[in-house]
Amino acid sequence: MRVLTATSPGHDDRPNEDFVGSAPGVVVLLDGAGIPGAEEICRHGVAWYSHTLGATILDRLTRRSDLASALADSIEHVAGLHRDTCDLTNPSSPQATVAMLRFADGRADYLVLADAYVALAPVAAGPRVITDPREVDVRRECSVPLLGLSAGTPDYQRALPAVVAALRARRNQPGGYWIAKDDPSAATEAVTGSASVDDLAAAALLSNGASRIVDPYGLADWRGVFELLRTGGPDTLLQRVREAEREAVGSLTADDATVAYCEL
Repeated sequence: MRVLTATSPGHDDRPNEDFVGSAPGVVVLLDGAGIPGAEEICRHGVAWYSHTLGATILDRLTRRSDLASALADSIEHVAGLHRDTCDLTNPSSPQATVAMLRFADGRADYLVLADAYVALAPVAAGPRVITDPREVDVRRECSVPLLGLSAGTPDYQRALPAVVAALRARRNQPGGYWIAKDDPSAATEAVTGSASVDDLAAAALLSNGASRIVDPYGLADWRGVFELLRTGGPDTLLQRVREAEREAVGSLTADDATVAYCEL
């Protein structure tokens, strides 16, 4: 197996809050949640959290086969590193989405927590894409009071605090959505599964910043994503995303974007 990775910061004046790393048979990608004001809650910051958690997950995965247990142990370990200095109970303390792949015993096991992506390319079928839609669903529900309001208007600004509070109240809660933060039980809520390695030609992990090539920019479908990764590699995919961000009118704010591509 060959693993190719690339990452691109969304802003030149901010640290890249994504993490990607690999070890023999293991690939891990995290997307740190850049919540405004997080540095006032945690003196280490979001980039420190995602990078430290990612490195810890890789270490745990080299010593156990259960992806969820490796993630839970890692969340608990990293929380212990800054629980005494930072307010981890605050809903906006550093957190991250997670995507993991492990190839062992003829199986490709995957785990996804929040809106990262694992994409599998079977030899004889179209791509299979795994993500965790709960954060997007909850955000849509909580944002109903903002429908029809223009950003920046007085009515919008009056409605926004209640929307933000409602979203935070459903983070890492039953009936809400789950993300890696300070509660190791979030790992048991991850989307998990496996596929036969013999059935796969390739696999990929993408942060949601990289997945924009499919949605909202529509530059490729997932079959096209794998063709682009095969012919141009992860750097080319990220270049296409950045070009779309520069050219699109009213595009989303640039985000950190990261890809890991596994050729089997």
